[in-house]
Amino acid sequence: MGLTKKEIFTEKQNRLAAMMKALAHPARIAIIQHLLKTKACVCGDIVDELGLAQATISQHLKELKNVGLIQGNIEGVTVCYCIDPKVWNQYRSLLDGFFVSYTNKENCC
Repeated sequence: MGLTKKEIFTEKQNRLAAMMKALAHPARIAIIQHLLKTKACVCGDIVDELGLAQATISQHLKELKNVGLIQGNIEGVTVCYCIDPKVWNQYRSLLDGFFVSYTNKENCC
């Protein structure tokens, strides 16, 4: 695998790419949608909701947690997950800025 040369890109570009990479799997999108729908911390029912193996869900949760989109709190022997509102708003702003920067040019292609 080649080097990504992250150092030649801005911090903002690297953060946006990391977030998009974390969301680039349908299971992770489903996890985020489930957390948004429940509007609360979710403990253990993600496996039942998505029908994937516990190990698979754990790996996807780890990826989402690594980029900060979700946070986990230990409650007894389980970990409860929810959206991290501060990071969510930061990423929302990054994505808004990314998509808003496009203006439709009438004579393009």
